[in-house]
Amino acid sequence: MLAGHITAPGTIELIDVPEPGLTPGAAGGEILFEPELACLCGSDLPFFTINGEWGQPEVGHSLHEMIGRVVETSGSKFKPGQRVLAVPEFQLGLFERYVLSEQRAIPLDPRVPDEQAVMAQPLGTVLFALKKLPNLLDLDVAIVGAGPIGQLYCACVRSLGAREIISIDRLPSRLEAARKMGATAVINPDEEKPESALRQITGGSLADVVIEAVGHQNQQFNACIRLCRYGGRILYFGVPPETVDGIQWRDLFRKNLTVHTSVEPDFDRDFPLAMRFIAEKRIDVSPIITHRYPLAKIQDAFDLFHSREDGALKVLIDFPAGESRRNGN
Repeated sequence: MLAGHITAPGTIELIDVPEPGLTPGAAGGEILFEPELACLCGSDLPFFTINGEWGQPEVGHSLHEMIGRVVETSGSKFKPGQRVLAVPEFQLGLFERYVLSEQRAIPLDPRVPDEQAVMAQPLGTVLFALKKLPNLLDLDVAIVGAGPIGQLYCACVRSLGAREIISIDRLPSRLEAARKMGATAVINPDEEKPESALRQITGGSLADVVIEAVGHQNQQFNACIRLCRYGGRILYFGVPPETVDGIQWRDLFRKNLTVHTSVEPDFDRDFPLAMRFIAEKRIDVSPIITHRYPLAKIQDAFDLFHSREDGALKVLIDFPAGESRRNGN
């Protein structure tokens, strides 16, 4: 069977590896999972570029947002043939089949199209993070970064009743998409000073809540501090580097800001809730689904996602099992 193998910075190949099997006598139930459709995430890129943030990539890096079929199980949660959303540990999901705990999967909702069902994974992470904030009704929210996660935040905080939803990014195509996802205003730092523009939008008070949706080596923590009003809150969602130098902590301190972080949503609550929100059309994820490639063109998919060209947001990957299913085989 095929697996992904990153052989050099920016180079990914498909190689043949042995078929996996359930672990004899493993504690807790396992499933043998066959991916059908996946999508790329910003946290996959440190593996793809081998930038040192995650260490050296292993065979199977990097995918973790995916839906597919249970082939075999040693547990009781699922039955063979059942379709699920699965999240492999350490993002080791770039295999035609792999084994994972049944606790790291949830059933698909039959009302949801496949390309939207896979979005329940990133949406679930956003919902989990937003539960850490107080009521957003009538608050001004600035979202730094208009990638796929920033877009989902626009949609969610709109549903939660935010007054102003300000999306901040350097890519015009992403700011245009943010307006479709719920942003009431956008700011391009290459065209205007974000703090001055935000003061104009909010009547001089800056944002009640600032969400950092960039993370990694381009993290924007200091920008969030500057954009947050006195006594406001920062939700740092973007995955941070291991250490962050030069943080303007004195400014954060004097503003009496509260900082929230978020990681590892609940498989019993957050991902199922995200699936339900999509099924009930409470959140429309369709505008962020922009490109789709077969597994055979995984290099092209990563190249596009990394470059952020052509308006790329969520880039889907069709696995052979999914293509066969759609063709009725």
